[in-house]
Amino acid sequence: MRNTCKKCQQRPVAVNYRKEGKIYYRSTCDHCARGFLTDKPSWAKFGYKKRNSCDKCGFKSLHKEVFNVFHVDGNLLNANPANLKTICANCSVVLRKEGGKWRQGDLRPDF
Repeated sequence: MRNTCKKCQQRPVAVNYRKEGKIYYRSTCDHCARGFLTDKPSWAKFGYKKRNSCDKCGFKSLHKEVFNVFHVDGNLLNANPANLKTICANCSVVLRKEGGKWRQGDLRPDF
């Protein structure tokens, strides 16, 4: 039987490798080992909610997964609602290509 993860203490630990028929385990689960957190993103903790439309181009969608939250000043620690913008995937690519200073915050899924 596998031990539980030392970080989240919920999931079983992940397989690290197999050698000569014996299984060696990690001390954490796959979820924690890859850096995913079960906690809310920092912008959500401060009460910001993704919109159903892009703040840059106005694109609208019923699916919030199409949108990302960006920090206008580039400071990921600044979760002031005036600094946070919801933009679509197309505008995300345009921002990167244009070299804008906006930065995407909390690269993890919403829960």
